[in-house]
Amino acid sequence: MTEPEGVRLQKVLANAGVASRRVCEEYIVQGRVRVNGRVVTELGTRIDPEVDEVDVDGTAIQLDPSKRYVMLNKPTGVVSSMKDDQGRPDLRRFTKGWPERLYNVGRLDAETSGLLILTNDGDLAHVLAHPSFGVTKVYIAKVEGRVSPQTIAALTRGVDLEDGPIAADRARLLDSRGDTSLVELTLHSGRNRIVRRMMAAVGHPVIDLVRRQFGPLHLGTLPAGRARELTTVERGALLTLARQADTPPGDPTQEQL
Repeated sequence: MTEPEGVRLQKVLANAGVASRRVCEEYIVQGRVRVNGRVVTELGTRIDPEVDEVDVDGTAIQLDPSKRYVMLNKPTGVVSSMKDDQGRPDLRRFTKGWPERLYNVGRLDAETSGLLILTNDGDLAHVLAHPSFGVTKVYIAKVEGRVSPQTIAALTRGVDLEDGPIAADRARLLDSRGDTSLVELTLHSGRNRIVRRMMAAVGHPVIDLVRRQFGPLHLGTLPAGRARELTTVERGALLTLARQADTPPGDPTQEQL
């Protein structure tokens, strides 16, 4: 007798860490599980984990165990490269704990710290790095001078740079004391060193810059120089974002901010 093709859906979900097999069966019966965008309620449903896409309550489930997703709090003084031709400190020291060959998604310049994603998932990296997808990043900039409300408004209206005008999606003054200020900027631009150039253009050069958020990911309390794997919830959020995007032609823009 020929074995049926594929793997039972509840087994796939349980193996992916969604819940126990019994709970996964309940999810299926309740209509909370979709396969390739269609709700599945039959417990006998079999799928191909290497081909089919599954989500639970609208959140994508990682079925490929070979894919790795890591969050790094990149310290200053480290270049965003797996091998620097000039011999400067690079990202290799942070990837030694994983057997896969990981790559950084986008870039932060050497003097910028904060959230950097490392992965071996090329499709996901493309969506996150390409500015046409509009994935937002949030930065905290310590800048020279006391930033006024008028300057904050100017950042969201747009400033003129040598490569064209640019506007922050959001800008907020967090603190202003003495001769420095803290400004939070939200951007989806992929231009090189865009935060530093924007702040310089409004008369407040950056002293220190950190990226706190990338898409749905938050740096949280991860110390500088430390890396960790994304949680199941974080991976689901990233994969959901990637599946919602239609991949445009061309290679992702590598930004430095």
